[in-house]
Amino acid sequence: MDFLNLAHSNAPYSEKLKEAAARIIDSGRFLNGPETEALEAEIAAVTGAEYCIAVSNGLDAIRLIFRAYMEQGRLTPGDEVIFPANTFIASVLPITELGLNAVAAPVDPLTHNLDWSRLQDFIGEKTKAILLVHLYGSPCWDASICRMLHDQGLLIIEDNAQALGAMAAEEGFGGSRYCGALGDAAAVSFYPTKNLGALGDAGMVLTSDKRLANDVRTLAQYGSDRRYHNIYQGYNNRMDELQAAFLRVKLPYLDDENDRRRQAAQVYCEEISHPEVKTPAILPGTRQVWHQYVVTSARRDQLKDWLAQNGIPTDIHYPIPPHAQPCYEGTFSHPSLNESRRLADSILSLPIANISPEKAKEISRIINLFPIQDS
Repeated sequence: MDFLNLAHSNAPYSEKLKEAAARIIDSGRFLNGPETEALEAEIAAVTGAEYCIAVSNGLDAIRLIFRAYMEQGRLTPGDEVIFPANTFIASVLPITELGLNAVAAPVDPLTHNLDWSRLQDFIGEKTKAILLVHLYGSPCWDASICRMLHDQGLLIIEDNAQALGAMAAEEGFGGSRYCGALGDAAAVSFYPTKNLGALGDAGMVLTSDKRLANDVRTLAQYGSDRRYHNIYQGYNNRMDELQAAFLRVKLPYLDDENDRRRQAAQVYCEEISHPEVKTPAILPGTRQVWHQYVVTSARRDQLKDWLAQNGIPTDIHYPIPPHAQPCYEGTFSHPSLNESRRLADSILSLPIANISPEKAKEISRIINLFPIQDS
């Protein structure tokens, strides 16, 4: 058994993927073509975002959003951006690279997302933006708090790399709204392991702000607003037509993929009863997509070994939070970050992709047999 077997995940689409590859090869159009344009329209229809810009990967999507706001003067070097302390480092790299100050805020140990109850303590005079991370496919959203943040003039940016198809509670939108269309802009990753994964790197920026969309698209194309005319010192962050075609093959099946993960997650939540293993929160009024299913245990390493001995592979997302990485040594300092490191030391990801409810029940049974530590 593999934690994630991408060949198995892509097998149902194999023939259509091969047909898509042949179509692109025969077309002779490999960048900025009809497949990319069609994918952008289809993702817009799925999420409700008015503008979607296909880019090279999720990291570049975040970079382009912050860079566009800096070109507009809405962010300047030295401004503070709050982010949740426990996330993948790609959430933070563009912030610090652009000369913005990244401020790590604590996370809720039950949701693994930003701790809304403590957020206000981290907002200061220099705070200009909040980066929300829908970690593991669980929406990070509090409509009333976010309205207040907007009233304070703060930008709300979503790292939606792991939550395409997830929905957060939101009054006035039929009771819920898609992640990626909640804040001012959102970054999406189509890394191959994602619920909707390309066969290589790919990403997207979502927004309903026309000016931002135009600036992101311009920055991603060398800063060029028309051929050989560069208004920004931009990047080369385009998505390949080939990846757009692959994603269009798989997009119609995203809801099915998310439903399968929800079924397995429901079994885990109901069946795991070990006193030393805590299951993640199922958030009321939301639709989670379970990019990862992450339990916590003070004896994480022993639990991981126990599962390995019983043929169950696991992973850790993520063992070292960004603020504790060597590249940020001496950058962050706050007592709450010690809590985040303790959380990172206790998390364990169980298999969730390609897992049937029956297999999830079997894994739960093995977890419940994990020997309890003698007191």
